[in-house]
Amino acid sequence: MKNLVIVESPSKSKTIQKYLGSGYTVVSSKGHVRDLAIKGKDGLGVDIDNDFTPTYEVSKDKKEVLADLKKQAAKADAVYLATDPDREGEAISWHLAQELDLAEDAQDRVTFHEITKNAVLDAFKAPRAIDMDLVHSQETRRILDRIIGFKLSKLLNNKIKSKSAGRVQSVALKLIVEREKQIQSFVPVEYWTVDAEFTKSRKSFTASLSRINGEKAELHTAEEAQAVVDACQGPFTVSALKHTDKSVSPFKPFITSTLQQEASTKLNFSAKRTMSIAQRLYEGIDIGRGQEGLITYMRTDSTRLSAQFMATATEKITADFGREYRGFYRMNNDANAQDAHEAIRPTDLANDPETIKEYLTSEQYRLYKLIYARALASQMSAAKFAGTSITLNRGIYDFAASGSSMVFDGWLKVYGDYYSNKDVVLPELSEGEELNAKSIKANQHFTEPPARYTEARLIREMEEDGIGRPSTYASIIDTIQERGYCELKPAGPKSRTKVFFPTEQGTLTVEKLDEFFSGIINTEYTARMESDLDEIAGGDLNELSVLSAFWKKFVPLLDKAYAEMEKLQPEKVGEICPDCGGELVYRKGKYGKFISCSNYPKCKYTRNIEDPVKEKPEPTGKVCPECGGELLKRKSRYGTYFLGCSNYPSCRHMETLDGEKIEPKKSGTKTARRSTGGRKKK
Repeated sequence: MKNLVIVESPSKSKTIQKYLGSGYTVVSSKGHVRDLAIKGKDGLGVDIDNDFTPTYEVSKDKKEVLADLKKQAAKADAVYLATDPDREGEAISWHLAQELDLAEDAQDRVTFHEITKNAVLDAFKAPRAIDMDLVHSQETRRILDRIIGFKLSKLLNNKIKSKSAGRVQSVALKLIVEREKQIQSFVPVEYWTVDAEFTKSRKSFTASLSRINGEKAELHTAEEAQAVVDACQGPFTVSALKHTDKSVSPFKPFITSTLQQEASTKLNFSAKRTMSIAQRLYEGIDIGRGQEGLITYMRTDSTRLSAQFMATATEKITADFGREYRGFYRMNNDANAQDAHEAIRPTDLANDPETIKEYLTSEQYRLYKLIYARALASQMSAAKFAGTSITLNRGIYDFAASGSSMVFDGWLKVYGDYYSNKDVVLPELSEGEELNAKSIKANQHFTEPPARYTEARLIREMEEDGIGRPSTYASIIDTIQERGYCELKPAGPKSRTKVFFPTEQGTLTVEKLDEFFSGIINTEYTARMESDLDEIAGGDLNELSVLSAFWKKFVPLLDKAYAEMEKLQPEKVGEICPDCGGELVYRKGKYGKFISCSNYPKCKYTRNIEDPVKEKPEPTGKVCPECGGELLKRKSRYGTYFLGCSNYPSCRHMETLDGEKIEPKKSGTKTARRSTGGRKKK
């Protein structure tokens, strides 16, 4: 039989099949095939007393997939494991090898960092054994996350009704909550600035008060500012004039975190959306000659580029723009980068974004264009700017103005659309020259609190703190929102920028974790754990020592929390239960807040909370043409009004306010029942 190749993604299998040809059958495991079991003591799937031995079980939705893989593997001449080139991919290959009874030392592991013909064929020339250090690192991460997730989630759910906690997600939430507390406790301080506007040769410019008697200018009251304005009536003298040249080097090519940040700020993509689009570009898209992988692997913290890519980029830059645009940069990684593979770049610079635009969706095109521009620009020469700084003096007061203009665009020739730069050109001036101010204004200001986190800013903070890994940022941000711990909302009434606001439950969760688990739920401990996982991956640290040290620290904290953390009592409604006479309380369910009896589960009385903002249907006196019921004026979820039958849902007649019938939209899928937030009373 043919050689069998197992990858993770069905779409990726099509691209690889094209390159390998008829001698190979490429199939997909559709991701993980097994995970830690949910059984044993506390349902951890980990025998803590027996050196943290894990128990794995095949995922329910993968039993048929795995059965099919076993049949095909049994017939194959050779089986190759070609899952993603990272720790998680290595672990998936190991799980597959275990389930398919492949030899542990078999040379059947194949990795490539871009899905192109040359990369795939070269990889199959040099298969290797599964790297068990990488597997142990990923397994240790999974065990830690399972213990912390299960143990803390159970505690918090029991005590304060929080849905979950996690090794990294709780630290990310902590950043959001701490920032909110800084904002709420911030006390604004008043300060003033003074600006003078000048005009020469039809060019206007503004100079700001910078020094008083040679010291940095600090004005705290309107009176102090007005005194400056009054003293500066009359001619100013140009006391200093300085010309400088500045070079701005190109940005490094993208790693996962910087791609997510730039896609957020420049394309308005969420981290999750960015990774989904990038995954598709990596796995392959038909661009007129069959499927091709368009970018290298998008989960990376390495800024390194291959020598081949840099040579090709230099040739293209020289041909398209000229020798003066060639750069001489070699990318050095950050100290904590794993450097498992390259930065994110196009697999082939011949696939210009404009050339293949017709084969891409709008979102794919925009993200690919950004990646392409960033990688190419990283190999170009610096942009050059001519700067001018001026000091204008009036007695003891110095006012400063600066200007800058681009004299050579360099890498911005390619990346200029994504770079904020505005030329500020000052008029020609000379030292000793006198100018009269067109106007002098005092401006009141107040110090601002720190800004709330946007997605991009939160990712940057996690990266700088060393918590989580590039592949986890998107899922972390998703999880803390899904758990109801924070909301991503516009920063203000007229703002298009969305920022994180913690909810009451999110704040309470962080406060309780701070009270009882500050020793492990913090940025320093989490970052140190990431370093330990890196050392395990490198074969420099034993996983058992890491797990044992964590458990020794964790258990006393957990025991103390169970003993001392107060159980949150439900908020009372102030009404008596009509069924049993008990107190009615507010509870939280799957669909939000609802009212329930305090004697639950003995008494099962529940009811929804009426929304005081929701408009009630308004009688119109018009008759429904279909059933004779009354037409009511209703407000749709989109804020528009329509007429609907009072006998809804048995009669679904709808019409506009002008009497035009509205046809309900038909759907091929069954729609989920909507709820107003409570449980239906039985």
